[in-house]
Amino acid sequence: MQTEREFEMIAKTFKGLEEVLAAELLNLGANNIEIQRRAVSFTGNKGLLYRSNMFLRTASRVLKPFFHFRAKDADQVYEELKKVRWSDFLDVQSTFAVDTTIYSENFKHSKFVAYRVKDAIVDWFTEREKERPSVRLDNPNMLFHLHIANDRCTLSVDSSGDSLHKRGYRISQNEAPINEALAAGMLLLAGWDGQTNFVDPMCGSGTLLIEAALIALNIPPGLYRSSFAFEKWPDFDKDLFDDIYNDDSEEREFKYKIYGSDISKRAISISEQNIKSAGLNKYIELQQVSIKDLNTPVENCMLVTNPPYGERITSDDLLGLYADLGTLFKHQFAGNSCWVISSHKECLDKIGLKPTKKYDLLNGTLECKFNQYEIFSGKRKTYVVEKQNV
Repeated sequence: MQTEREFEMIAKTFKGLEEVLAAELLNLGANNIEIQRRAVSFTGNKGLLYRSNMFLRTASRVLKPFFHFRAKDADQVYEELKKVRWSDFLDVQSTFAVDTTIYSENFKHSKFVAYRVKDAIVDWFTEREKERPSVRLDNPNMLFHLHIANDRCTLSVDSSGDSLHKRGYRISQNEAPINEALAAGMLLLAGWDGQTNFVDPMCGSGTLLIEAALIALNIPPGLYRSSFAFEKWPDFDKDLFDDIYNDDSEEREFKYKIYGSDISKRAISISEQNIKSAGLNKYIELQQVSIKDLNTPVENCMLVTNPPYGERITSDDLLGLYADLGTLFKHQFAGNSCWVISSHKECLDKIGLKPTKKYDLLNGTLECKFNQYEIFSGKRKTYVVEKQNV
């Protein structure tokens, strides 16, 4: 039996999650894994392309590069792309769109570069067939991505379509919901594996709760999506994809509980809707309560939360909120691990505890710290010595 040939792929992600994504790809069986700027390159076959879209929790999209070249301006990009045999990807009835990512002083206007890519494709067909495929920004047959770093250009076809962080389970949201892929990345950085209870005392739209449940049960995040871009490709293998989509052999039992709470009645209502949409009601327990009044069973648990930063969502007493969070950690979570993400250093300082670990992450456009606080009983020095002797 002939082995299917491997090809190059690039999974894009968010700042600070590159190593987490690389570990995910290693677990999926990817080869030649290399960490890049907000991306990880790897090789694999068509089955891995489909699995990557279905299973990767921290990727935003999976690209399949097919043309590498050098160019110093938009016109040179146009001339190089006229060399591509575009009939391998499109016909005159097809629709397409072009996206660009540019890290180069030579290219000042990314939209103009995208126009020149479009021109190259259209002119290639017009010269040969007197007809041309159409540009369609919404749900095109093929989405091409051009990445330029200095004068190095990589042209790829996008296998994902909508960003992979759009899982499909979210039907309602608060003013500033955390990105699903970032939430999953935070949980994986924290070492969440479903082997304890889980708590989020400011759960908002319920994203951390849902992503925690998906990881604990090992349910692929792509299960809820209505479609992927590769399903429109000329070489789409429906039988192979159906086998991957319907295979639940890697799902596992979750023996613990996930607890979510929020002071906002609206937030709890939104969380309920999203959790129901994801089919995870039996694993997640919600209550409307402030962190001052929270009394959750906390033995053997992990806490991860995304409190207000004072940017898009604020509080009447933002600094006091973080101080209350620190009090909650110290009084109720001894022996457990607590994690907080925030863009506000003064707020994090108000927690009143020294972080055990710190990660730099980007939440939207906000530079954030994702801090771990290991909560110990008694004196810190005794705790540290005991931990070293384990």
